[in-house]
Amino acid sequence: MESKAKFLGHPIHQMLIVFPLGLLGASVFFDLAYRMLHIQALAEVAYWTQVGGLIGGVVAAPFGLIDWMAIPKGTRAKAIGALHGGTNVLVLLLFLASCLLRHEAEGHVSTVATALAIGGLAFSMVSAWLGGELVSRLGVGVSAKAHLNAPSSLREPWL
Repeated sequence: MESKAKFLGHPIHQMLIVFPLGLLGASVFFDLAYRMLHIQALAEVAYWTQVGGLIGGVVAAPFGLIDWMAIPKGTRAKAIGALHGGTNVLVLLLFLASCLLRHEAEGHVSTVATALAIGGLAFSMVSAWLGGELVSRLGVGVSAKAHLNAPSSLREPWL
């Protein structure tokens, strides 16, 4: 099933999700590094990578929703897609709560904020696996013309 929201022949959602996934994951790394090294700049980086990841998640979500709406009802892909989307909403809510706590806290760090971020990261890994299941196993967002020697998507009309 091909994606309904494409740019230059490729699914937009799949292009955009790398930003929130990477930024939100990096925020946990910087948060833990701050807790070990007590370097204030690491707490600031953790906060701002969360902000960027949240913005990226909000930008990527509508494109995933467009693709999910095109999946036929009653299919495994529809159910997995709903679980993937719902998990992503949970991820964004956990990171949003963490971010709001950091904004209010002295030095942008608290134990609860860190715990929420770690929980968000754990759920983001589940959601990433579900997304991989959709694409790699169920073929959602994959061109019907895909094969090992397929021509470049730029050679076909994509508008």
